[in-house]
Amino acid sequence: MHNAPSSMLLIIDDDIAIQTSLSLLFRREGFTVRVADGPFETRAVLDEETPELVLLDMNFSVDTSGDDGLRLLRYLRERLPTLPVILFTGWGSIDLAVQGMKAGAADFITKPWQNDHLVQSVQTALRLAQRAQPPTGTASAQRKRLDAQFRFENIVGDDPILLDVLTTIGRVAPTDAPVLITGESGTGKELIAEAVHQNSRRNRQPFVKVNLGGISSTLFESELFGHVRGAFTDAKTDRTGRFELANRGSIFLDEIGDLDPASQVKLLRVLQDRTFEPLGSSKSRTVDVRVICATNRNLEEMVAQGTFREDLFYRINLITVRLPALRERPGDIPALVNFFINNLRRLYGRPNLTVEKGALNWLKNLPLSGNIRQLKNIVERAVLLAPTDVLATSDFERHLSPSVTTDRSPSSLSSILPLDQLERQMIERAMAHHHNRIPQVARALGITRFALYRRLEKYGLNYDSLDSPD
Repeated sequence: MHNAPSSMLLIIDDDIAIQTSLSLLFRREGFTVRVADGPFETRAVLDEETPELVLLDMNFSVDTSGDDGLRLLRYLRERLPTLPVILFTGWGSIDLAVQGMKAGAADFITKPWQNDHLVQSVQTALRLAQRAQPPTGTASAQRKRLDAQFRFENIVGDDPILLDVLTTIGRVAPTDAPVLITGESGTGKELIAEAVHQNSRRNRQPFVKVNLGGISSTLFESELFGHVRGAFTDAKTDRTGRFELANRGSIFLDEIGDLDPASQVKLLRVLQDRTFEPLGSSKSRTVDVRVICATNRNLEEMVAQGTFREDLFYRINLITVRLPALRERPGDIPALVNFFINNLRRLYGRPNLTVEKGALNWLKNLPLSGNIRQLKNIVERAVLLAPTDVLATSDFERHLSPSVTTDRSPSSLSSILPLDQLERQMIERAMAHHHNRIPQVARALGITRFALYRRLEKYGLNYDSLDSPD
């Protein structure tokens, strides 16, 4: 992206070499560049014109405490509250950069910087500043406008809280801003992460998902950064890590709140420098990725408790999106149920599947601690076990324990029939519906044929000559 010649960038640094280097870089990108050595020159520039963005060194005087930089940042924020400011800092002053982020800086870049990363950060901050326009119109009109502009086809609902989320995603997706998605389990964080990628300029490149909660600390480096042959006992070949697989695309780091302190340090480096070394190698590799993180934990509390690094927190949460729990948007439940039913019609070959209006109203008042994931399971269970294609309240209710319909606390669990009993019923219903065709039954249940055979043997269900062709 080349900016219009009228776009002005102000560089505040007392090092003439840095001023010259950055001026050349950004003039090539189409900016008009002004420079200032410190507070006095900065005020003089601002009296003449207003920059689009400021690059501010944290130590631009003999005093290396960074206090002058923080004071000037606060002055800029007071004088021009919406002006994006990106901080320059060395690793030794990361704490200062974190203070700067708290004071309103858009980002911080460590020295020595990579030109493409710095330009990318500037472009991202500018796009975010330009897109900060409030939505207007009714909820349904807003949803239609969003669907006309962006790819949100798998995200269902038009509750105002959800529309705020989608509006934010629409604004930030075309940038390379790191996004942190928070919310309870089952609220659809992975869907939002996919939407960020699909609506970005990287949508033709890889989207790599990593469940950090499922990776042990001993495997963290190998999984994320790869390893070379001989790095450890079982490393018989080179392995490409997830970050390298995601190069030029996006990486989704789910359950980032589960990372242990040592892994947090290793992750911070690649997020900051865009460089890493595969395990067992001394050669650094550069990677260009858009980072999207998600967690159901309160990272701010973890920072206060010392269990999550503050500098990593500010590195990943330039944009934070909080997904509402389903109980916060019950009006979207009927639309979600119908969305699931549409998919199940095709999956099970049952075009006449419908849900009675009374059942939809009943589901709206059901406490769903598992959120969208739990609702989807309830709907699919009802479809498999209901005697007809018209689902009534009783079809949903009969397989739930009383605690689900009475306990409305967020921490309540979705109690159902005993697992073995429910599984047997689901298999029997699926076998009957698909006329004992094993391939179709396994596909409908989302398991392999081998797994289905094991369950048929477990429950003593006859499957002689059942493996007929599709």
